[in-house]
Amino acid sequence: MAMLARSTARSGAVVTSGRRATAVVAKATEWYGPDRPQWLGPFSEDTPTYLKGEFPGDYGWDTAGLSADPQTFAAYRVTETIHARWAMLGALGCIIPEIDQSGSPQPVWFKAGAQLFADGGINYLGQEGLIHAQSGVAIVVCQVILMGQAEAFRSAGYVTPGGFGEDLDNLHPGDAFDPLGLADDPDTFAELKVKEIKNGRLAMFSMLGFYVQAIVTGEGPIANLKAHIADPVTANAFASATKFTPQ
Repeated sequence: MAMLARSTARSGAVVTSGRRATAVVAKATEWYGPDRPQWLGPFSEDTPTYLKGEFPGDYGWDTAGLSADPQTFAAYRVTETIHARWAMLGALGCIIPEIDQSGSPQPVWFKAGAQLFADGGINYLGQEGLIHAQSGVAIVVCQVILMGQAEAFRSAGYVTPGGFGEDLDNLHPGDAFDPLGLADDPDTFAELKVKEIKNGRLAMFSMLGFYVQAIVTGEGPIANLKAHIADPVTANAFASATKFTPQ
């Protein structure tokens, strides 16, 4: 009986695993190929022939023909993905200062850099023991060197004189850059790439919204959200547009 129970359990695990794998494959293939969702759904006609659904986030929309040339298309794809990743980090960075007030009170995101010129300098996340910065020159130098070297390494295909990174993709390298093994399964990886670019595009629009909100209201996104929830009739984009006065 014990052997039968173990065998049944193993069979159930295999079936469950197989169902999960099938579901992942179905989700992944849903976003690629000729049957993928189009930008206008059933009304999407005359989709450009060079948009074949080979890459994540391809909804068949290119009315300006910006991606007609394969080399230009490849360059734009890299540019969009990198900007999307920075936008996701930036959007998170705009929200955290307003949410996290556990240490010293944090200013709104567009005034955070001004702390550098204060007597105490900048304490990241309001914690003195985390990162304390008082020199603008040091920050610029560190960012140029560290970020510049990292981007140069990425754009060169992660290749070093010793041969490290010869087989890595410069957008989705995986391997040592994927310690959690999220890209080990090809179908899961294909689905994650779609999620990344979709969330990245939303983040880029969010950053544009944060910029406009800061100019119009002089407040951060959380403060604007609270004001809208408290009084949605007067605290909204339409009301601000009719009395635009930069703060």
